[in-house]
Amino acid sequence: MSVATAAADRSVCSPLPVLGRDVRVPLVTGGEVDYAALDYAASAPALQRVWDDVAAYAPYYGSVHRGAGYLSQLSTDLFENSRRTVAEFLGCRADDQVVFTRSTTDSLNLLAAALPQGTRVFVFETEHHASLLPWEQRADVEVTYLNAPRTPLQAVDALEKALAEREPYGPALVCVTGASNVTGELWPVRELAAAAHAHGARIVLDAAQLVPHHPVDLAELDADWVAFSGHKLYAPFGSGVLAGRADWLREAAPYLAGGGASRKVTRRVSGEGACGVDVEWHTTAARHEAGSPNVIGAYAIASACQALSEAGFPALIAREQELIERVRAGLAEVPEVQVLSLFGADAARVGVLSFVVEGWNSSHFAAALSAEYGIGVRDGLFCAHPLVRTLLGSEPQDPGECGAPEAAPGERSLNAIRVSFGVGTPDEHVDRFVRAVRELVTDGARWNYRTEDGRCVPARSAG
Repeated sequence: MSVATAAADRSVCSPLPVLGRDVRVPLVTGGEVDYAALDYAASAPALQRVWDDVAAYAPYYGSVHRGAGYLSQLSTDLFENSRRTVAEFLGCRADDQVVFTRSTTDSLNLLAAALPQGTRVFVFETEHHASLLPWEQRADVEVTYLNAPRTPLQAVDALEKALAEREPYGPALVCVTGASNVTGELWPVRELAAAAHAHGARIVLDAAQLVPHHPVDLAELDADWVAFSGHKLYAPFGSGVLAGRADWLREAAPYLAGGGASRKVTRRVSGEGACGVDVEWHTTAARHEAGSPNVIGAYAIASACQALSEAGFPALIAREQELIERVRAGLAEVPEVQVLSLFGADAARVGVLSFVVEGWNSSHFAAALSAEYGIGVRDGLFCAHPLVRTLLGSEPQDPGECGAPEAAPGERSLNAIRVSFGVGTPDEHVDRFVRAVRELVTDGARWNYRTEDGRCVPARSAG
């Protein structure tokens, strides 16, 4: 995208209205400020549009797939239309299925349960725990963990080498993130998909951090499945999606057994009377959606998909890139700050950056941002422990009291701080964050802090 195009897009793209944008929070130093929500990578605030759509539907709430009444029929149509909206948003192919789940974690556990016996799974150690951990729950599945690559090309080369060496040659699955929840860096999904398919493997994309920031098109990426959560996509109602190829899902045992997943249940009779039941399971997405579905959650996801599509990803991306550069430029002016990266400073990324501050305990720094500036960020290992420890060059340790540095000047930090933002982030929140980092490093915290239940919190008084 040219500079002129980006400028044109930016002129018509303001932050999208989100819930919580007018929330005021108290400061330990006195007064109140608008809360700066800069933890989008954990849970993004709901779009006002999503909330309004759900509120408009709420009076018409009814059972789904199970009633002849008007509200039941309306809710069923809403649920299935939401499935079609999500399929369109993801560029699903004609024979793909869209399964509604509880989250990205739930989606990938569902896929893990559906793997054919003896499947080889290949996953980079850089994955979020949601896509790192589900596979070993299957005793009949072998998992190969690939070391953290330092360039996108290294990632593709490492995968190709691992796939070429697999024996015996049977079903295989590659799991990869679209955008890192730690560094925000974009992964070469299309190239990894090509490598997987060239060696007879399939690929699932963990798009939890990608889909709120960039368009995800299954057909264009040539990915077999994609998984994401509603609460990352400005629709936080405990819902998620697994979308993609139907065959493994159709052939697997239902993820949950119960009503909705079963097409027909009949008594099994022996000479001594009834002794069980025979079940015919659905072959559609309903096979893995037993129980009464979360129609509000599904509708919220569909509403968010429509809102982002209507806003236009080119304009949203252009504005986000401006915010990213503003944060990076501001942090670069503070020598004590080190931004974490796998692929280098020039790597393409979404609005997620993690960093450490020399001489500061990360929990202490994050607590001061909140208590003294009204800024919400995240600190720790971000449910991606192997990746963060690789980036920090550290092993698991007790970080100690929040009031004392977790690492002496010049030593490695044990945890990191993450700032993340998206379509609802005002410019002022980013500017306040950069100013707060500079002031905390230069002048120190203005308040005392203590450890409580493993978290750093403000003490009762400043001194």
